Amino acid sequence: MRTFFLTGAATLALLAARPATAQTAPAATDTTHKFENPGGVPAAVKQPWYRGKLVKAVAVPVVLIGYGAYTFNGGGFYTNQQANRDIHRLFPTYRTHLDNVLIFAPYAELGLVALAGVESKNDRVNTLLVIGKSELMMLASVFAVKSLTREERPDGSDNLSFPSGHTAQAFLAASIVHNEFRDKSQWYGIGAYTLATGVGALRMINTKHWQSDVVAGAGFGILSAHLAYLTHRNRWGRKPRLLQGTTFTPTVYPGGAGFGLTWRPTR
Repeated sequence: MRTFFLTGAATLALLAARPATAQTAPAATDTTHKFENPGGVPAAVKQPWYRGKLVKAVAVPVVLIGYGAYTFNGGGFYTNQQANRDIHRLFPTYRTHLDNVLIFAPYAELGLVALAGVESKNDRVNTLLVIGKSELMMLASVFAVKSLTREERPDGSDNLSFPSGHTAQAFLAASIVHNEFRDKSQWYGIGAYTLATGVGALRMINTKHWQSDVVAGAGFGILSAHLAYLTHRNRWGRKPRLLQGTTFTPTVYPGGAGFGLTWRPTR
C-alpha cells in the first residue's frame, strides 16, 4: 500500500507541474476581404503631390507662360525691346513666309514616321481624338488671352501679339510627336521641338512677335497637348468600341432587299 501511495503522489505532482491547456474553439476565418489582394502584393506607396501626373504635365508650360507674362510689355531682366534689337542686328533685312508652313511640320513628321511602320503609343483613332481636343484647348486659350491683353505687334499691324498662335500650334504638334514616339526614340521629339523652335524664331525675325509672345505661345501649346492626354479616357492600344462592334449584315426591308448596318457593342 505504501508503494501505491508513493506512486500516486508522484503522479499527482507531475500533473500539477504540467501547464494547463485550455480547450478553445478554433478562430473563425475572416473571408470578407479575401478577394481584395489575393496575391498578397504590397499596397502601392502614395507618391508626394509634386510627383503626380498633373504636376508633371503643367510644370514646364507654366514656367514658359510665367516667363512670357513676366517679360510682357517691356518687363523682365532681358526686355522684349532688347531681344528685338539683338535679333534684327543679326537679321536686319531677312523676311520669309516659311513660318506659315513650318507650324504643321511636326504633324508631317508624325504622319511620315507612322507610314514608315514605327508603332506609335496609341492607335490612330485615339491619336486623332487627342489632336482634336488639343487644338480646341489651344485655340480657345490663345485667342482668349489675345483679346484680353491687346498687345501691339512689333510691326504695328494689329493688337493681337500676345501670345504667339503660330508658336503655340507648332509646339502643340511637337508635343504630340514626342508623346507618341518617345518610347521608340527620343530623337523624334527632339526633331519636332527643333522645328517648333524654328517657328518661334522666325516669328520674331519677321517682326510679328516679341520674345514674350513666343515663349508664352510655346507654353500654351505644350500645356494644351499635355492636358488633352491627361484627360483622355479611351482604351489605349485597342480598337475603338464603335468600330470593333460594327458589322455589315444583309437586311430585308418591306418591299425589297437592302444592305443595313448593325452595331453590336463589345463586352
